[in-house]
Amino acid sequence: MNKLALKDEILLQVEKPARYIGNEVNAVVKDKSAVAVRMAMCFPDIYEIGMSHLGIQILYDMLNSFEDVWCERVYSPWIDLDKIMREEHIPLFALESQEPVKDMDFLGITIQYEMCYTNILQILDLSQIPLLAKDRTWEHPIVIGGGPCTYNPEPIADFFDMFYIGEGETRYRELIDLYKASKKKNESRTDFLRKAAKLPGIYVPMFYEVLYNEDGTILEMRPTEEGIPKVIRKEIEMKVSDTYYPMKPVVPFIKVTQDRVVLEIQRGCIRGCRFCQAGQLYKPVRERDVDVLKDYAIKMLKSTGHEEISLSSLSSSDYSKLSELIDFLIEECGKNYINISLPSLRIDAFSLDVMSKVQDIRKSSLTFAPEAGSQRLRDVINKGLTEEVILKGAAMAFESGWTRVKLYFMLGLPTETEEDIRGIGDLSNKIAATFFETVPKEERKNGKVQIVASTSFFIPKPFTPFQWAKMNTKEEFIEKAYLTRNSIKEQLNQKSIKYNWHEADMSVMEGVFARGDRRVAEVILKAYEKGCLFDAWSEYFRNDLWLQTFDECGVNIDFYTTRERSLDEVFPWDFIDCGVTKDFLKREWGKAMAGEVSPNCRMQCLGCGAGIFGGGVCYEAKN
Repeated sequence: MNKLALKDEILLQVEKPARYIGNEVNAVVKDKSAVAVRMAMCFPDIYEIGMSHLGIQILYDMLNSFEDVWCERVYSPWIDLDKIMREEHIPLFALESQEPVKDMDFLGITIQYEMCYTNILQILDLSQIPLLAKDRTWEHPIVIGGGPCTYNPEPIADFFDMFYIGEGETRYRELIDLYKASKKKNESRTDFLRKAAKLPGIYVPMFYEVLYNEDGTILEMRPTEEGIPKVIRKEIEMKVSDTYYPMKPVVPFIKVTQDRVVLEIQRGCIRGCRFCQAGQLYKPVRERDVDVLKDYAIKMLKSTGHEEISLSSLSSSDYSKLSELIDFLIEECGKNYINISLPSLRIDAFSLDVMSKVQDIRKSSLTFAPEAGSQRLRDVINKGLTEEVILKGAAMAFESGWTRVKLYFMLGLPTETEEDIRGIGDLSNKIAATFFETVPKEERKNGKVQIVASTSFFIPKPFTPFQWAKMNTKEEFIEKAYLTRNSIKEQLNQKSIKYNWHEADMSVMEGVFARGDRRVAEVILKAYEKGCLFDAWSEYFRNDLWLQTFDECGVNIDFYTTRERSLDEVFPWDFIDCGVTKDFLKREWGKAMAGEVSPNCRMQCLGCGAGIFGGGVCYEAKN
């Protein structure tokens, strides 16, 4: 085992020292003298959350399969250790080698959530790497960002040398070879970045400039040199059954958010929910071969000792071989008392039948996501769920023994009315009433049902039909949450319904970062310097500091959130091609305003543009 970066007296002062010592089961340790390139792969949040992220596990496995590369992991130190490291000038270190991140060749940061932006600066700062890309030299790692937030990288463009747009399996080998060749030729850092900018999927912000109109909107974003691409198309792995997957994922010492084997059964989603960014970014749908998944499951359970396996997908019910896979897992997992977890199921007879197969007599809660309280608004967002289907699904669940149902809704959706909001209480009440109508009194365990209705606030995201939508103000969000609560209190079955809602302040800030441009970077930097950190954690989110900093920087929050946008406005992310065309998104925006529903991808092709990638669900009917 390598010598630990932190002394025992420091480890004894911090919460959960196991976050920082490495040496877990299946962690990869290589001879550093035998590799040419070293990379630290970072999730900018605490260990328990970062260790639960499948994307990093896949890249970790892939990069360490290269003989000339050693990939290690790094996460955000919690508040207690952050303070000590600053006071004692201890550089942030990678878990495997316990050596400083600043000595690596690459620092890869996955960006899953906008409210982690100040944590990115924490990682750079504690690593003793200049926060601004323009201030770095060959003495510092190449800082590369990936993940869903890179589909609008502009608010954090100043902090990154490059962004990898799309799925990570396709271009890292080329990028690493380019880096090795550049180092061998003693080329400048800028020369390397210039060559990297010409690789498919790689965006290097330093070679682009943004021109603005007088009203603050974007006139044009253009390359500053010949040969730099004007549009960057996402990278996508079409052969998902043949690509990298971690057969020996790292097993943490402490309990983490997803403490189980994760089996990714497919990528993408056939459903066209108009608020959902992931549904557009990961098109087209690509399924993993069921026999490959069976093999993966056995190997991963054996190599980890985990007692649970989870099927990962945006919509598990839509995986065509789900029944076959479940039957196999029940047989295999049943031998060793291993639980099967099935997130992302729809409310239908098929899904409930599957759930009944895998859950024992102690039925845990079921999760439904109607998203909106009225049928009118569900049609606007293209949710594809009717009240009849929801209530029928609830009845089948209650008949099968479930007594706890979680319901997820959004407040602030486009065209929303008071009637739509009151519909949340009404629908919750109808589901509770369905329990009493369905389950005979003598069969009711604990005598009652529990409905937990939760609302989040709608945040318009890039590459969705709602990217043109006005966002609500904090005051409007809070007013709508109160209206929802009061509506629930008016219901006959109110005692069976519990209501939770999200923080409005944080939602507004997320909305700014989601659709922000390069002018937001200065605000993020200054807010971090004032002490903003772990903004995704409500107890540490400092809305007062953020508002003060936006004011000092002369950046108007409303410009990014509540103003009207014309259909021909140039967006900060328009230089990225995710496969889904802007014309398609405009059509869907128009259909939303008219309350028209669109069919899913298997029912009818809507011409979204994702067929350009030449496979997946777009080509199923042709094979």
